[in-house]
Amino acid sequence: MRCLIIDDEPLALELLEDNIKKIPNLVLVGMCRNAVQAIQIMQEQPVDLIFCDIQMPGINGLQLVRSMQQKPLVIFVTAYQEFAIDGFELDVVDYLLKPVALDRFLKACNKAITIFEANKRQSHNTESAATTRRFLFLYADYNLIKISHDDITYIEGLKDYVKLYATNLPKPILSRITIKSLEEQLPAADFYRVHKSYIVNLNHVHSIRKGRIKVADAEVPYSDNYKDAISRMTGKVQ
Repeated sequence: MRCLIIDDEPLALELLEDNIKKIPNLVLVGMCRNAVQAIQIMQEQPVDLIFCDIQMPGINGLQLVRSMQQKPLVIFVTAYQEFAIDGFELDVVDYLLKPVALDRFLKACNKAITIFEANKRQSHNTESAATTRRFLFLYADYNLIKISHDDITYIEGLKDYVKLYATNLPKPILSRITIKSLEEQLPAADFYRVHKSYIVNLNHVHSIRKGRIKVADAEVPYSDNYKDAISRMTGKVQ
């Protein structure tokens, strides 16, 4: 599981980092001191689990989690017991009080790992069903438009919209849906998120050079934060 620590106290960051290193199933992808930094990291790369303080300057932990439309698993780590009810109302995995004993931390992590694995199995079953359906519907220009997976070349994310390019369309389709939501509807064997704003269809990829991918008759950027996707797509380690 890819996890992120959000806490404004340097000592708390260090202690959580040390505990996470003791859990084989966890991979720490970042540590940040405030919610703004956390949002930026989560926009640039996938995060499965966050360890989040509550009392922080600016946007606090509760406000951050409430603001997420599709949030990762959350474990609150705080010195304030009075926020526990608010925390659990947000359907978080656990609520840990500082200082956190290692056995209590391990219990919370095991709970998160169990939920993550169950969600992954469910997602795999959904994806298996989706692979038998080689098309999707997107709402655009007041119509639901049927689009074959095979025709899609690449997808560009524009905040709450996507621009979808396809070989059989004279111009791209602009639809109100996030790129993350659309990514979840596409078969992972063919479609790869190579940048926070781009998904490409492997079947239309011609070549890859540093920082750019030639797909159909266009070039799209890829980000170093998505090197894993490039490795999976090409079968070669980046």
